[in-house]
Amino acid sequence: MAEKKFSIPTEMIDLPSKGKLYAKENPLSSGAVEMAYMTAKTEDILTNVNLLRQGIAIERMLKSLIKSEINYEDLTLGDRNALLIAARILGYGKDYSFKYKASSLEEEETVVVDLQDLKYKELDFSKFSDKNEFSFELPYSKNTVTYKILTIADDKKIDDEIKGMKKIAKTEIGELSTRLKHQITSVNGDYSTKTVREFIDEGYLLARDAIALRQDIAKNTPDIDTKITFTLKNGEEITTDLPMGVGFFFPQIED
Repeated sequence: MAEKKFSIPTEMIDLPSKGKLYAKENPLSSGAVEMAYMTAKTEDILTNVNLLRQGIAIERMLKSLIKSEINYEDLTLGDRNALLIAARILGYGKDYSFKYKASSLEEEETVVVDLQDLKYKELDFSKFSDKNEFSFELPYSKNTVTYKILTIADDKKIDDEIKGMKKIAKTEIGELSTRLKHQITSVNGDYSTKTVREFIDEGYLLARDAIALRQDIAKNTPDIDTKITFTLKNGEEITTDLPMGVGFFFPQIED
């Protein structure tokens, strides 16, 4: 077989989780993923009408760029987010410009941020044990639960369940509680799905305990911090979430 005439450069991208949430036999436990630079062919994926309608263009694009032998759906959501930012930097560079309208200004202002300034969340990795599981004692009921950091596969299951319930339910869907049903893995040592769901559905998870649990989950969730700070021309300092409109992956297109 003739050798390929061309090659596409790649980079190793460190994951926010450092691989600590994956089993040792999982390639993601290395804590890094090899990713290729975006190409014109990659842009074809992002502009594919059918993929855009299905809402999977970004996912398909990211899959095409990952060169490591991994199961994409094993990625935690935070690790996936970091790879998305990396894909944008490898595709179009570190500078990202967007329009921002402040209440103090009459007109929009163009802001340019350096995506390489985004940092990973600082976590206490001493709590991690090469397993996607954390233990937490609920402060008010004193029940002990274990929970996991959600993966792409988990997120899809949650979305499917919520969509399914919306089709048959006549009342509002409890999206927060549904998410916890997939995130909590055991209650007082009982790992059965039935027990976890009964614990939530039958009202044993107090609201104040749920808040404390979500706070603990946030503390242990590896992710990239997308808060940005910039100064407007009038000297006003703004801190906000990174806007990711159409121009994020198409810098030549203005929102």
